[in-house]
Amino acid sequence: MKTVFKKKLELILYTLLATFILNACKGKSTVQKVVKKKPNILFIVADDLGAHDLGYAGSTYYETPNIDAIAKEGVEFTQGYAAAQVCSPSRASLMTGQYTARHGITEWIGALSGEEWGKKVNTKVLPPDYEHTIPVENITIAEAFKEGGYKTFFAGKWHIGDVPYGPESNGFDINIGGWEVGGPKGGYYAPWRNPKLDYKYDGENLTKRLAIETADFMTANKDEPFFAFLSFYAVHGPIETTQEKWNKYRNKAEAQGIPEKGFEMERILPIRTVQDNPIYAGLLESMDDAIGLVLNRLKELGLDENTIIVFTSDNGGVASGDAFSTTNFPLRGGKGYQWEGGIREPYLIKAPMLKNLPKAVSYPVSGIDFYPTLLDLAGVEKNPKQVVDGVSLVPLLKGKSLEDRALFWHYPHYGNQGGEPVSIIRKNEYKLIHYYEDGHDELYNLSTDARELNNISSINSEKAKELRVELDAYLQSVNAKVPRVNKNYDAKKATALYNRRKTHMMRNLEKQRKDFLQKDFKPNADWYNSSLTKD
Repeated sequence: MKTVFKKKLELILYTLLATFILNACKGKSTVQKVVKKKPNILFIVADDLGAHDLGYAGSTYYETPNIDAIAKEGVEFTQGYAAAQVCSPSRASLMTGQYTARHGITEWIGALSGEEWGKKVNTKVLPPDYEHTIPVENITIAEAFKEGGYKTFFAGKWHIGDVPYGPESNGFDINIGGWEVGGPKGGYYAPWRNPKLDYKYDGENLTKRLAIETADFMTANKDEPFFAFLSFYAVHGPIETTQEKWNKYRNKAEAQGIPEKGFEMERILPIRTVQDNPIYAGLLESMDDAIGLVLNRLKELGLDENTIIVFTSDNGGVASGDAFSTTNFPLRGGKGYQWEGGIREPYLIKAPMLKNLPKAVSYPVSGIDFYPTLLDLAGVEKNPKQVVDGVSLVPLLKGKSLEDRALFWHYPHYGNQGGEPVSIIRKNEYKLIHYYEDGHDELYNLSTDARELNNISSINSEKAKELRVELDAYLQSVNAKVPRVNKNYDAKKATALYNRRKTHMMRNLEKQRKDFLQKDFKPNADWYNSSLTKD
């Protein structure tokens, strides 16, 4: 009996012990499930995309359902700005959280300056030299996330330094297609020319390929936090699309009614006034398709509820110069310009982990704010050695407020698109532009004059003086470089050039615009090679 009792007791003890161990294991497992992975970051940047080139932003011509979905599910900052009116400075600011005058990249990398500029271009002043790489002492946003335990990835346009100053040297574990140039060499359909990205077959779509590479990176790293920076070459020139998409938008332009004139003269160059370019529209839709591919992969992986998505652009839409692709109306100007059309951007943040987000925020924000905002959302500490001019927008995402502040721009160069050497300050509803050619200022009240047509610097001289003092103090604090007088400037030559642009260039642009909309339009034998494959 004792033996039987002993065996029963041992069995009971064994069962209790096994149950205890099993429950302990279950408890441990439950704890592991509660501990959430840090949020992923998907940072999407379009190139040369205007503030009103999207469906959610009011365009009735372009179709962008996937970007519109980000706006619908996230927060739209209705007064979002790029840090510069051209690409390299703006992109360096995204990477550093600094104004352009601080990091020193004030012009697109490759542009001439100083005496070299003066030998080839006849202008009143000579633009100063500028940095050609992100200063090495900077801790980029990618380096900050890498220090925070993130896997980092870059795909697409870099244009802020060649080897050894490319993405790989600035915190990115993987670089697909990022190198020194600012446009898609060879075009958007293979064979393209990119030492950082080989094409797989003739006719391959570059925009879609960048999306696939990004999606595959997310798949490979789904179990660890990642920072993926998808930097499209689209919609930078040369603008190209498929015959199918061109035909769709040609017919749409015809159905909406094609105006007789599509351009007017701005201060220096003609500028587009209508959205009816079917090639640009097709290129834009291809980018939206590519974004849809990435968003769908996030959902398939079950990562969409733990991934913060940013969508923005590096400068305004190209209304003058380059491909004269779009209009930023009702904003004045476009890429390269000092007016709102040159610096106002799509500015979207989707943070699914935050609840009861406002649908829209009108507080003026800049590209410099993404750096501290994303670190804040992810719970990643900013390295104290990095000077950041931006502020975290998390309070705004939570429905709270931020103190009023001034925003600054410093572009002491001439834009290829018609922009002039300027420095700018915006504070509350007022915006002051200081011109380096002759030293005059323009003052606009953006709350009553969004198109910047009424310079009120003489009417409200006290406000103009107040803002100018603050702007000058800022420029002095960062040792901003400014232009100097060009002693060889020829006013007669400048007038003759302006007149040619106003007549011959204007006439050629109107003819090209009409040609793009002809039913028998054909750019070349194989439609930019896009006829070799489907989009």
